[in-house]
Amino acid sequence: MLVRRLELLSEVERLARSLQIPEDVGYTCETAGYFWLLHVYSRWELFLAACAGNENNPSFVQDRFPFKEFFSDTPKPVFSGESFEKDMRAATGCFSHLKTVFQELEECRAFELLKSTADRANYLMTKQAKIVAMTCTHAALKRRDFLKLGFKYDNLLMEESAQILEIETFIPMLLQRQEDGHARLKRCILIGDHHQLPPVVKNMAFQKYSHMDQSLFTRFVRLGIPYIELNAQGRARPSLAKLYNWRYRDLGDLSIVKEAPIFHRANAGFSYDYQLINVPDYEGRGESTPSPWFYQNQGEAEYIVSVYIYMRLLGYPANKISILTTYNGQKLLIRDVINRRCVPYAFIGPPSKVTTVDKFQGQQNDFILLSLVRTRFVGHLRDVRRLVVAMSRARLGLYVFCRRSLFEQCYELQPTFQLLLKRPDRLGLNLSENSSAYTDRAVEEVGNPYLVHDVEEMAHIVHDRMNEFYKAQGVYEQYQNNMPQIEDGNQDMESDSVVGEDGESEKTVQPELDGVVDETSTEMEVDNGVSSENGKADEN
Repeated sequence: MLVRRLELLSEVERLARSLQIPEDVGYTCETAGYFWLLHVYSRWELFLAACAGNENNPSFVQDRFPFKEFFSDTPKPVFSGESFEKDMRAATGCFSHLKTVFQELEECRAFELLKSTADRANYLMTKQAKIVAMTCTHAALKRRDFLKLGFKYDNLLMEESAQILEIETFIPMLLQRQEDGHARLKRCILIGDHHQLPPVVKNMAFQKYSHMDQSLFTRFVRLGIPYIELNAQGRARPSLAKLYNWRYRDLGDLSIVKEAPIFHRANAGFSYDYQLINVPDYEGRGESTPSPWFYQNQGEAEYIVSVYIYMRLLGYPANKISILTTYNGQKLLIRDVINRRCVPYAFIGPPSKVTTVDKFQGQQNDFILLSLVRTRFVGHLRDVRRLVVAMSRARLGLYVFCRRSLFEQCYELQPTFQLLLKRPDRLGLNLSENSSAYTDRAVEEVGNPYLVHDVEEMAHIVHDRMNEFYKAQGVYEQYQNNMPQIEDGNQDMESDSVVGEDGESEKTVQPELDGVVDETSTEMEVDNGVSSENGKADEN
């Protein structure tokens, strides 16, 4: 608005010059308003009065139009002088342009009186903005301010409404005062998926006994209120969509995922577009809990990071790869391994995101590497809604790292894991494909798969690829001296920092500290007669 104001004032100065009036009338919006009344509009009225008796003179408009000099720089002459009616229409259009300029200046006039950024922002929101975007939390915090400002709106559109508390859904409907006892709000549109994760309620009593984790969206669906159900997805390959479309009624695929070439080509270097990779005990250990409910799995962390490095060496963009896990403890461990294995090398770098499934709801990426962590109990992945979120984040490739013997026995997860287990549970690689830029394999073709036996073998494959890369770059000796050894994985947790979700370093939560609780755990477990109630779910 401020830039536009300066542009319009320069036009006013040019108009003043064409009328041989001092240019200071374009100093402010206020002086421009006076100039409009005293010189522009008055000249137009005199011109209209003169035209009333000269309709038979075809060149009258061309000769007497008061702003002809201002419009003299147009590519073509404005007036032809051959027809009074035609020239009059052109003159009316020119005056409409001038009128619009001064109307816009009048709208910008408030910025000359409002000096602070906050006041200007409030003015824009209440007077100029057609669409205002905010979070439900911001709406709740600023509701009193919105009422004081006289904020008004007719339509409310709420996205991810199935993941919002009922009160958080209700407050945005009450951000304006009623007019004559009637609400101005005419339309409220809620968009969400009640088959995915519900709102997060940290107090277990409120969550379990008051059912506060039910969103207003879910309540409406449960009560049978008519709704529109989308029955086609346009995110993932049709083969990937089969992992979760059983949860929806008649969920099909949009034409784009059936016709676009990217969805028909295989993932270079991989035999399958999705796969479950069984991760046995690494160095004699599966899941570990350095502190209560702080779950980690060193083997899965090392395996996932090795696969990520393998993808980067093939040329997969880092921003197209996300690493997800179901527990905060594993998230921090993976970040720590990435900090040691990837960050020191610019050609590898960190992935787009390393976060939990709960945090990644509503987002997507081309390739997802998923760690399920647990080897003793299924954990909170038994909640099918969390499984749906985890399976539906990938567009082109999904690789799930877990303990097969545990998850294949879980009844709630059978529809998805039956599909996953139709393929080998050892990572299938096509080692002859050396670039992600091109592969002539169709997604249905597996090529010449090489099945990786375990974490150590994947580490050796990556190590050999790194050797080849450094030899090609002519810096092999420097690589041999600086490359961290894969066998030193147990020392990873001694690092002081990890790569955060935004790519910056952040403080590592040391797992040996007492009282560290994994916030994504929500289950009740019983082991040898000792029961423990897990902590709250990952924050929304």
